[in-house]
Amino acid sequence: MANSNAGAISWSPDGTYILFDTSQRTEDTVIARIDLKLNSPKYREDQFRDLFKQENPKEKPTPNPSPSPSPSPVVSPTPAEEKKGTEIVFEDIRQRLSILRPGIDVGNITISPDGKTLLIGASAEGQFNFYTISLDELATDRTARQLTSTANFKSEAQFSPDSKEVYYLENGRVNIISLDRRETRPLALNLEMNVNFAQEKMEIFKQGWRTMRDNFYDDKFHGADWNAVEKIYQPLIQQARNIDEVRRLMNLMVGELNASHLGVGGQSAFTATPIGKLGLRFDRNEYEANGRLKITEIIELSPAAISKEIKVGEYLLSVDGTKIDKTTNLDELLENKVNRRVVLGISTDGTNKRDVIVKPISTGAEKNLLYRQWVGENRKYVEKISNGKLGYVHLPDMGEGTLNQLYIDLDAQNQAKEGVIIDIRNNNGGFINPYVIDVLSRKGYLNMTERGLWTVPGRSALGQRSLERPTILVTNQHSLSDAEDLTEGYRSLKLGKVVGEPTSGWIIFTWNTTLFDGTSIRMPRQRIDGMDGKNMELNPRQVDVQVTRPIGESLTGKDSQLDIAVRELLGQLGGK
Repeated sequence: MANSNAGAISWSPDGTYILFDTSQRTEDTVIARIDLKLNSPKYREDQFRDLFKQENPKEKPTPNPSPSPSPSPVVSPTPAEEKKGTEIVFEDIRQRLSILRPGIDVGNITISPDGKTLLIGASAEGQFNFYTISLDELATDRTARQLTSTANFKSEAQFSPDSKEVYYLENGRVNIISLDRRETRPLALNLEMNVNFAQEKMEIFKQGWRTMRDNFYDDKFHGADWNAVEKIYQPLIQQARNIDEVRRLMNLMVGELNASHLGVGGQSAFTATPIGKLGLRFDRNEYEANGRLKITEIIELSPAAISKEIKVGEYLLSVDGTKIDKTTNLDELLENKVNRRVVLGISTDGTNKRDVIVKPISTGAEKNLLYRQWVGENRKYVEKISNGKLGYVHLPDMGEGTLNQLYIDLDAQNQAKEGVIIDIRNNNGGFINPYVIDVLSRKGYLNMTERGLWTVPGRSALGQRSLERPTILVTNQHSLSDAEDLTEGYRSLKLGKVVGEPTSGWIIFTWNTTLFDGTSIRMPRQRIDGMDGKNMELNPRQVDVQVTRPIGESLTGKDSQLDIAVRELLGQLGGK
């Protein structure tokens, strides 16, 4: 398969075909089937004819039967015949590949022992559940049938020997579900485990050290003596009193490699209490002087903004009846208030109070609102200083969600502009750089016009993402990893100038590995070279026009990096 990702292979019980899941990074995972030899097709008509087959008539006894011949000797199979396995016909095997698209994002697959059912673990609507598909070649309905319907993550699914039930893990418990009625019941288990932490921590350490030894992308370990590193940290790990100390020491150990994309972590015993957020900013001086929360900003689309009853300059006096003063912790008043009804005491003059009802959001949701507000302010800034000629987009990371948002921003905001500023400052990486490069590098070659309507570029009209506008790229020292890959591609393909600061030089392809106790360790396994053949790790991507923002500039409403980017792009367009 040409796809970049493929999962584990599942063999059919009779050994005639295999299934595996396969995908590209931004596409739903599908199921590939390869028949291992040429099979005769089956026909539904044969099933109908089989209903009318007559049984062979019973043979009449022969009079005066002749003596029965002596029985033939039983021939035992040879060892070679006993070991004979599936025969695979490799000639034209590519022609026997077919794709099954169940309409869900496949996670893993398991074939039932009787070969009649395929169990699929898949994501849909933000939940991971199990689905079944009939593997009967003559089945009239081969759509995915949902088996479970809970929001919790599920794993380790396997069929019962009779193929009628599925066992799986959910929230640390073993559940059983029947395929016909889809009824779930727990499997009662009472297990006890005694763990010798002194031995366990050493095995965690050794496993992590070996994993890095065998997989770190540079076999010279960036000049570190990895065997000597083990001897240094082993006695320190022996003195560690808990798993958190073990992981902190292992972080120091991998830090000896002086490389990016490293880290050791795991589930912590500490669980943070969710704090509700209102979308309000306050005057620090007013609070420190008088203990009052004077509102200086209302975040767009936040709970406070949606209420339409709170204004900048007013005061927040209470939360659910609790008065706010110098000794009050607002976060404490909003603990466990996410998506719950909260009554705020709001005052125009700081004395007379009125009640405003809001539903607080999570910290992550408020952070996203702040980010989108910042993007909107930058877009307005670019439009203003370019006299409306230039558009603006920002990529906060290089994940699939950001790629989808880029499509929205380019379609809705920037197609009417003469050029677009592409901002990747503070981008922490991901994997979508080739997709973004495609959008920016594609050139137009025809236009399409429906009678009486406007002219549109052919690529866009036919469904291919393409900007077809001059661009300029803005980076800074906090543009990391795949954002640096994007910078390399942008410069190598000469798509435009790069303005700002050189990137960080954190460029290794990595993925996580889980140790036996659940500790995760980041594994930089794949080297990335630029078009000059040089290793990009620890080698920042350079800029064409270097601009460093002065400290505190963001508080003045000015952005010198965007100023220069606009100037350079307008110059390229022939404007002032």
